Amino acid sequence: MDKRLDLLLVNPGNRAQMYGRLGESLAGIEPPLWCGLIAGFIREQGYSVGIIDADAENWSPEYTAEKIAELNPLLAGIVVLGTNPSASSTPKMTAVSELLNVLHSKGSAVKTILSGLHPSALPEQTIREEKVDFVCQGEGFYTFLKTLEALRSGKRPEDCGIEGLWYMDDTGVRAPAPASLIEDLDRLPFAAWDLLPMHKYKAHNWHCFEDLDKRSPYAVIFTSLGCPFNCSYCPIHAFYGKCGIRFRSPEKVIEEIDILVKNYNVRNIKILDELFVIKKERLTRICELIIQRGYRLNIWAYARVDTVSGDILPAMKRAGINWLCFGVESASGGVREGVAKRISQDKISEAVDMTKRAGIHTLGNFIFGLPDDTLESMRKTLDMSKELNFEYVNFYVAMAYPGSDLYRDAVRDGRELPGQWHAYGQYAEDTLALATKHLSSAEVLRFRDSAFREYFSDPAYIEMIRKRFGSKVVDHIKDMLRTTIRRKYA
Repeated sequence: MDKRLDLLLVNPGNRAQMYGRLGESLAGIEPPLWCGLIAGFIREQGYSVGIIDADAENWSPEYTAEKIAELNPLLAGIVVLGTNPSASSTPKMTAVSELLNVLHSKGSAVKTILSGLHPSALPEQTIREEKVDFVCQGEGFYTFLKTLEALRSGKRPEDCGIEGLWYMDDTGVRAPAPASLIEDLDRLPFAAWDLLPMHKYKAHNWHCFEDLDKRSPYAVIFTSLGCPFNCSYCPIHAFYGKCGIRFRSPEKVIEEIDILVKNYNVRNIKILDELFVIKKERLTRICELIIQRGYRLNIWAYARVDTVSGDILPAMKRAGINWLCFGVESASGGVREGVAKRISQDKISEAVDMTKRAGIHTLGNFIFGLPDDTLESMRKTLDMSKELNFEYVNFYVAMAYPGSDLYRDAVRDGRELPGQWHAYGQYAEDTLALATKHLSSAEVLRFRDSAFREYFSDPAYIEMIRKRFGSKVVDHIKDMLRTTIRRKYA
C-alpha cells in the first residue's frame, strides 16, 4: 500500500470570475510560485508533497475537491497567492470558499490550511468565515513544517504553539505569535518545478509581442522578496509582516534559471520582485551571469522611475530583459502623494525615454480612482500615458485590497466595498471600484474601460507598434479591442 501523501498544495482556480473573456486567450497562465516554493522547502525536510494547479488545469471547485479527497493527504494547503499579489489573492477567495464548502459537504476528513496574502491580511475573519481547519499568516515555510510535524506524530497542531497558525476552539479564535521570516533566501531550495504542469503555462500576450506564437514555456522566479516602500494601495506588507526587502544571491538566481532553461526549455520569464531594479552591483552581476551563458531569454521585471539608470540598461537588454514595468499610477503629483507614491514628475518621462533608448520595451501601470482623483486628474493621467506611448499599459481601478491602508481607511470610514471577494477582480463582470472623494465607483470604472479602448486605438500608438513589432501585432491588438469586458456598472 502506498504511503499517504503528507502535503498537497492547491492553487485554486477561478479564471472566468477574475478575467471574464480575457482569460480565454489574452491573459497569461502563470505558475503558482508560492506553491512551488513551499513544496520545495517541505520536500527538503523529508516529507512527501504534491501540487494541484486547479487554475492552470481549469478545474471546477467540485472536481478539485474530488481530487483532494482521492489523494487524501495528511494536510491540504490552499495557497491564495499568485504572482500579482494584489490582484491574485483576494479575488480568488470566492473560488476558495466554494472549494472548501464542497470538501465540507462531502464529509472530507482531510485537514485543511489556507495561506497567502488575503488570509494573512484577514486571518481572524478568514478562520471565522471559511470551513477550514487552520489559517497560516505569513510566508508559511515554518508554519507548514511545524503543522506537518504535529500531524505526522499524531498530535493536534492546536496544542503545539505553532507560530503563524490561526485556529478556532471552544473559546473562540486563537491568535498565534508571528512566524519568523527566512532572512537568508539562499537557504530556500528551488521551487518544485517538477511537481507543476509546466506545459500549461504561458506568458501574457504583450510579453511576447516579438513572437506571439511562442508564449510557452513560461516561468516566474524571484531575486528578492518584500518591498521597502509603503504605497497605501498595496497590501504586500500584510504577507511578509513588515516593510523591508531581502535579497537572493545572483549565483542562486542563475542556478534556477539554468534549471528552467535546461530542464523545461523556458525562454519567457517574469521576475516576481516588487522592485527588481534597485541594487546596481547585484543587478549587474545577475545580467553578467545570464549573458555569459548565451541564453536567448525574454524577461520582464518591475522598476521604479527613480531607480533605473542609463549605465545599467544596456546590460539588462543584453541579458534578455526586454520589458520593464513602471508603476506610474497617476499623472498628478497630488494624487500620488495622497497614496504615498513619492516619485518626482520629471523622473517619469526621463526613465521611460532612457529605457526605450536602450531597446527595452516599456509597460506602464496606472490606477484610476485613487482617493484624490477627479475626472480631470484621470484625464490627465490618460493623456500622459498616451504622450509617453508605452508599448503596453495596464489600466487598473483603485481597489481597497485587504491588508492595504486603503482597506483600513475604507472600513474605518464605512465606504462601500465589494460584497463578494471575486468582485475585487479588475476584470470581473461585477467589479466594484473604490469610489473617490469626488467620483462614484461606476464613474471610475467606466472611465477606465473607455481609457483602455482609447489608448490602444490611438493612431500614434498603432503606428509605433507597427514599426516595433510589425502588422501581426497590430492585428492582434485590434482583435484584443473586439474582446469586450462584461460589466455591471453600479
